[in-house]
Amino acid sequence: MRKKTFYLIGSISCLCWIVIVCYLFVHKPPGKIIKLKDVNYQVEQLEKDLKGQLNSNKILINNLRSLKRKLSGTGKEIKSYSYDDTIAVLLFSCNRVTVRRNLDQLLKYRPDATSFPIIVSQDCGHEPTRKVLQSYGDQITLIRHPDLSDIPLVGKEKKFKGYYKIARHYAWALNQTFNVFNYNTVIIVEDDLDIAPDFFEYFRATYQILASDPTLWCVSAWNDNGKEGLIADNSADTLYRSDFFPGLGWMMTKNVWLEIADKWPKAFWDDWIRQPAQRKERACIRPEVSRTKTFGKVGVSNGLFFEKHLKFIKLNEQFVPFTKYNLTYLLKDNYDDWFIKTVYGSPSVTVQDLASGRLDGNGPVRLTYRSKVNFKTIAKAFRLMDDFKSGVPRTGYRGVVPFMFRNRRVYLAPPPDWKGYDTS
Repeated sequence: MRKKTFYLIGSISCLCWIVIVCYLFVHKPPGKIIKLKDVNYQVEQLEKDLKGQLNSNKILINNLRSLKRKLSGTGKEIKSYSYDDTIAVLLFSCNRVTVRRNLDQLLKYRPDATSFPIIVSQDCGHEPTRKVLQSYGDQITLIRHPDLSDIPLVGKEKKFKGYYKIARHYAWALNQTFNVFNYNTVIIVEDDLDIAPDFFEYFRATYQILASDPTLWCVSAWNDNGKEGLIADNSADTLYRSDFFPGLGWMMTKNVWLEIADKWPKAFWDDWIRQPAQRKERACIRPEVSRTKTFGKVGVSNGLFFEKHLKFIKLNEQFVPFTKYNLTYLLKDNYDDWFIKTVYGSPSVTVQDLASGRLDGNGPVRLTYRSKVNFKTIAKAFRLMDDFKSGVPRTGYRGVVPFMFRNRRVYLAPPPDWKGYDTS
């Protein structure tokens, strides 16, 4: 666009030069000599006028875009889709040479390098991993965390040193991405993730919703309960709002980072980000079928949940053209009314009714829990993740956890008079 503008200005300037010179020589006053410096002066003035008009047009366009953003923030409509909205991909790496597996998929599936530039941030100083990353040349931007110093810890905290280093690395790399490279939106991935063929399509489409709805603060590619049997296999295009921050391939904006950067924790950043002080009653978008799957059994968490849960998460295999879909149903004003009517309009059943198969038809049903203990009991019976973070169950929205059981939609929900999450 800039090249075209430059050529246009150059062409107009040359044409004006010729016209002015011809005019002056043909219509010059009798006995008066035309000086070259006079012609140059007039051409320079004309160029200034043209540049001034172009700047005025730019200001007008920016004002119109600003007005459009304000209107889109009302929740009534979303901002227009544009490939000018670059979304950076920030890949966190340390000492896994298998980072190649994730990078190869990112490069294979991304539509183009301009829309989705890839930044890889390496911690640890692991030389074999560095060589793998350098082999990708200019396909990626490689940055290396400069602070590899030890973190002095005492007592029981010593065994959590890895979590302290991860939080330190995250803070530095996110600052680089947002404040040095100056990107406005980033998709965060780690070096142990497989991604779905429509990974970039999913984030490109949901970016419009994220940018339009202030009650959202992230988009995640992950479903914590996305195991076979707990998801609808024919619903790869189904998306939800969730009060639970899922992580594992997620998108955030610079505005959110500026909001939380100064109070970034020294460790356990993912639990910290789920606290009410950070979440501020905002939600994330997440899919029915995960667009990421972790293969990192060995890591700082020592394989926590991997054998019993994570390795069974189903990765989406079909391409869903989300950018062609109308996703405005995910805006809070549209979603909440539908969600509440659907959940509490579904017949209430017991665990025994559901497990026995005595129910007629295959329509959605509701299971009610009345305490955290009650929730855990039911969740374990259906192979759901049963833990809470800051009072929020995994995938929960307004306390409700949707899942599938024997091809039937089930809503594990609090009573209709639910008053909010118990953070105690």
